[in-house]
Order: sequence, then C-alpha cells, then structure tokens
Amino acid sequence: MLPVVALLGRPNVGKSTLFNFLTRSRDALVADAPGLTRDRQYGFGKVGPRGYIVIDTGGLSGEDQGIDALMMKQSMLALEEADVAIFVVDGRNGLASGDERIAGELRRAGKTVLLAVNKSEGLQAEMVTAEFHALGLGEPKAIAAANGRGVEALMTAALADFPETDDEDLLPEEEGVRVAVLGRPNVGKSTLINRLIGEERLVAFDQPGTTRDAVAVPFERDGHKYTLVDTAGVRRKSRVSETIEKFSIVKTLQAIDQAHAVIIVLDAREGITEQDASLAGLAVDRGRAIVLAVNKWDGLDPSKRDRVKAEVDIKLPFLTFARLHYISALHGTGVGDLMGSINEAHDAAMKELATPELTRVLEQAVQQHQPPLIRGRRIKLRFAHQGGRRPPIIVIHGNQTERVPEAYRRYLENRFRDTFQLYGTPVKIEFKTGTNPYSGRRNTLTPRQQRKKDRMLKHFKSRKK
Repeated sequence: MLPVVALLGRPNVGKSTLFNFLTRSRDALVADAPGLTRDRQYGFGKVGPRGYIVIDTGGLSGEDQGIDALMMKQSMLALEEADVAIFVVDGRNGLASGDERIAGELRRAGKTVLLAVNKSEGLQAEMVTAEFHALGLGEPKAIAAANGRGVEALMTAALADFPETDDEDLLPEEEGVRVAVLGRPNVGKSTLINRLIGEERLVAFDQPGTTRDAVAVPFERDGHKYTLVDTAGVRRKSRVSETIEKFSIVKTLQAIDQAHAVIIVLDAREGITEQDASLAGLAVDRGRAIVLAVNKWDGLDPSKRDRVKAEVDIKLPFLTFARLHYISALHGTGVGDLMGSINEAHDAAMKELATPELTRVLEQAVQQHQPPLIRGRRIKLRFAHQGGRRPPIIVIHGNQTERVPEAYRRYLENRFRDTFQLYGTPVKIEFKTGTNPYSGRRNTLTPRQQRKKDRMLKHFKSRKK
C-alpha cells in the first residue's frame, strides 16, 4: 500500500512548489484531481526511494477563527489521512508565531513529522535551520523546493520506515490480473462488476457514494483469473463534505497503484467531465493499462450519442491508445467485450521488446521522417532498448536527444505502438545522450603549437575588425 505524505505550513512557504517538484508535474492535472476540496490536492510522488501519495494543503495562519479555522480543519483531515507529515517553513523570513501554533497541533496529532526549512538557496544549512530547532520537531532539514536542493534527502528520511518497492513487482499469481474500476459516483461501477461476475456481489444502489472503500472481488473467466477492485466514486470539489468520503480518495489512488489495469467508467447521460479527465490522467501518470467504458448507452438518442463521442475526442485526447467500449452495465450490452480488452492491454504492458527489433523500428522511423536540425546540426538517434515494463519504457540513445521536440517524440511513440501492438497501455519514450569522448581531455598541444594557434586566432580577429 502506498504511504501517504501530507504537506502543511503557513501561506507562501512553498508547499505547492514542493508538491509540483515531488509529483514532477506543473500542468495542474494532478492539482485538479476530482473530488477534492479547494485546499487539498493529491498526486503520486516520484522523488525519493519509493512511490507514495502526496497531499498539498491550504496555507495555515495558525489562527483559530473565520476562514483560517476552516483551512486548519481541512489540513488536519489531510494529517489524519497521512502516514507522514512534512511541515514546511520559510527559511528566509525566519520563525513566525504561526509556525509555533501549527507545530503544537502537529505534536498533538501523534504522527511522524519532518520539518522542512524551504527557500534555503544560497544560504548555509546550519544558519538557516538554527532558530527552527525551537519548534521541537527534531532536526530541521534545509531544502529549496524551487530547484530541488535537499528534497530527495528529505523524502528518503520521510519514507525511511517504509520498504522500497519496484514497479515491476507483480501481485501474487493466484490473484491474476488486478483491475481497478474507476469513475465518479453513480456511474455504475458496482453494477458493472456485478454484471461481469454474474452475481449481486456488491451493493448497487441509485445513490451517489454507496461504495466507501476499495473492495476486491476475485473471479475467473475463460481460464483467466482476475481480481476486480470496486472503488469509491470521486466527486467534484464542491460536493465533498463527509470525512469518510474524503478518506476514500486516498483509497482510490492506492487502488490505482496496486492495479495492473483500470477500467474507467464514464456516464453517457451526464457526458464527459473535467473530473473524468483528471481521474484518467492520474491512471496514465501511474502508467496503468486502461480500458474506457462509456456506460448507460442504451436508450440514448442519436444526437446525444454523437455529442458524447465528440466529448471523448475533445476531453480525453491523451487516451487514444485505450480501447473504447459503449456499454450498459444494467442490461449487459457490450460488457462481454471488456475483459478481452483488459487482456490485450495487460499483455501489451508486460510485453518483452527485443533490442534488435526496437533499433530496427527506430532506424526505419528515422529514415522515413528525420529528426529536425538544431543550430545546423541534425539530432542523431542511434539505437533503442527496453527500459522497463508496466508501462513499456523505450530508451533511445543518440546525440542532442534532450532537444527532441515533443511532436517527434509522439511520432516515435506511435511507430513503436503500431509495430509492437502496444494498445491499451501508455508507452514512455526516454532519451539518453551519449557522452562526448573528447570532453575533459587535457590540451595535448606542445607550447610551440599553442603559440602558433594563438597567433592565428589573433590574426583572424584583427582581420575581422
């Protein structure tokens, strides 16, 4: 189970900057995840010795009245959800009375707390952290969230009590393919699982939020073993009010992390929402194989169907690799094809790709469409090999690879996907630039040769003038 790390502190101390650095995202996709209050943002952490869920919270003034009291309440809920809290303070402005109030609340919570002294760029760590020892929260750690200084060491300390994990680790064989069923409340997730397993195993009631926790249901079909995980629906920010439902957000993110594949259930009658896109984005961000199921399709008039199809193209353009099914979980229409797409997506995510074949496809792609020129020099891509599975990672080596445009990256991704039938899973392309064999070599010119070179340079400069 992924540990949960909460970021707390006064306004403008750099919590959101740290959140963005930890999640390696600045496009606000994870910040706009569905079902969250305005003051709590969730994402998957990528900096440190293992994976985790990170929660950003609203700024706390330390006051106990008005909106400050409400923000404190939200942050305390995040603290309850968390396994570890990181208390962020401002190293340039120094210790404030609000810091002392917040520190008192953290001590009373009884959770593991690390003190991060942010904005320490250009300052000596001992000097910038000295006065914060007075908070009584252990050894302060100097960081600079803006450029990442000290952040990895901070997360290593925060996650020290949790074992390191490897994304290649698979679930026990007897569980088979673990499939998380995701979606907003009342889109029909429990009804779909009941239809797939052929019995009323889960409570399906026409009221949003019936499922409060992730429920695992093992079953077997056509000789394949699966474990379906029904997750709590994730609401829009303004609709999240009950504490128990807020806790289900963490459960849903943990279910995504533990799954081999996910079925994202969409509601055809309500259309595709920003919350659908954000939830799908979190699944892609975690590299999970994906199948899309547009539910409640039966009885929909043709104009509404056309509108939903257009919304899928417009609002979910990053899911073109996923198989799309129009279904009715209640009546069973189209449901029978879902598990075939799950098998295809899971097999693609776990596929072994041989280096010679990857390099051959790369060479063919470059021959048909060469990389662009950069300052008169063409980017050279030499060979490719597989760097990981779930999702497939293809590592391409060459020169100036850090300058490969995003459009060319997508071109290569599509070529690899089509050639190796990698449908249903994200494909990640990583570029590696080879080191210059002449870099770092000492000047081998003799003194006489060096003087001659200097005279020639001086001559050319004078002529230029």
